[in-house]
Amino acid sequence: MTNLHAALGGTGAIARFARAPGPDGRRGGATDVYLDHAATTPMLPEALDAMIEELARTGNPSSLHNAGRRARRVVEESRELIAEVFGARPSEVIFTSGGTEADNLAVKGLYWARQGRRGGPRRPRVLATATEHHAVLDSARWLGDHEGAQVEWLGVDHEGRLDAGVLRAAIERDPSAVALVSVMWANNEVGTIQPVGELAQVAGEHEIPFHSDAVQAAGQVPVGLAASGATALTISAHKLGGPVGVGALLIARGEDPVPVLHGGGQERDVRSGTLDAAAIRGFAVAAELAEQRRAEQAVRLARLRDRLIDRVRKAVPGAILNGPDPSAPAAAGQRLPGNAHFSFPGCEGDALLMLLDARGIACSTGSACTAGIAQPSHVLIAMGADAARARGSLRFTLGHSSTQADVDALAAVIGEVVERARRAGR
Repeated sequence: MTNLHAALGGTGAIARFARAPGPDGRRGGATDVYLDHAATTPMLPEALDAMIEELARTGNPSSLHNAGRRARRVVEESRELIAEVFGARPSEVIFTSGGTEADNLAVKGLYWARQGRRGGPRRPRVLATATEHHAVLDSARWLGDHEGAQVEWLGVDHEGRLDAGVLRAAIERDPSAVALVSVMWANNEVGTIQPVGELAQVAGEHEIPFHSDAVQAAGQVPVGLAASGATALTISAHKLGGPVGVGALLIARGEDPVPVLHGGGQERDVRSGTLDAAAIRGFAVAAELAEQRRAEQAVRLARLRDRLIDRVRKAVPGAILNGPDPSAPAAAGQRLPGNAHFSFPGCEGDALLMLLDARGIACSTGSACTAGIAQPSHVLIAMGADAARARGSLRFTLGHSSTQADVDALAAVIGEVVERARRAGR
């Protein structure tokens, strides 16, 4: 037996392996209640159908023969659709492998583009909030460690919001030295929505590029490149009902980021690599449908979120809601409609997660990109929480497949799960 398929005894063995009971008795790790849509949400059926249809066809979009031209047409029509959804020109849509690559391209590419090219001054300062996704945090840190960048983390309030005055004060300390500003549109852990328009305007007053990671916001709230005044936006398909492995950097005309990848010169020589026509088509279909359904879906998810928050608070009186409280009039519109994030004093988040998973409920301790690493949430720490509270937290996120039954299933067990986790930690 020379390969995995043979080692497992062929297709039948693989199927039996998939159906085998796990340690909790559930087969194949089956999840009855999925409350982790911020990590990835199920593909929309229409997007899946479009991708499958395209996968059955052959053609490299960079090839000049008929098959290649047909694939290129799929890519360009998809680009036009995505541009329309997110308020950009088609030429401003750069396809990537997802949000992480798009964030790296934005942060590193814009930084390098501002470093004395064409005889201009060197601008070493990079401004970003301390609550950014690690794709931005670690890109900025890498620039600091390897490229001489002066990285400055902007403070947020106790709900995770950056005040425009804080950004203005940071820029005005030395505006000519600022290479770029990066502030995510909506936080991936606590769901806080930033005042992107105000922040982009402040950066624009000094002609400083403004990038926003809009991965979590896209499909849940209105997101637009031109309307926001941002220079660049990051989008990822699998957060809005498209496939994993494709995303886009929307970057305003006239901006010229230095490439991170070099090769065949695809995507205006900004991002080389063979384009995945099937994934891009699935992305475009999902983006269009998510936008068409966004307003109605936001109302439905907000109601489910509010029910989840209320039920958890009743089941666990000491639970702390992190981020804006949607029941407070002043916080209206400041939180993603599908996000509820709680701290449970006296508990470890990993213990809570596994106890819920054993009951068929999937959630997260924070960003899925750092799952499995036992460390307190940098987001909560930046919001003023102590390490114990930051470690004892869970993120519940809703999406297009979520129902009231999902919320009620969580409410039925969360009190018992928290009590067991507290006993285990004593």
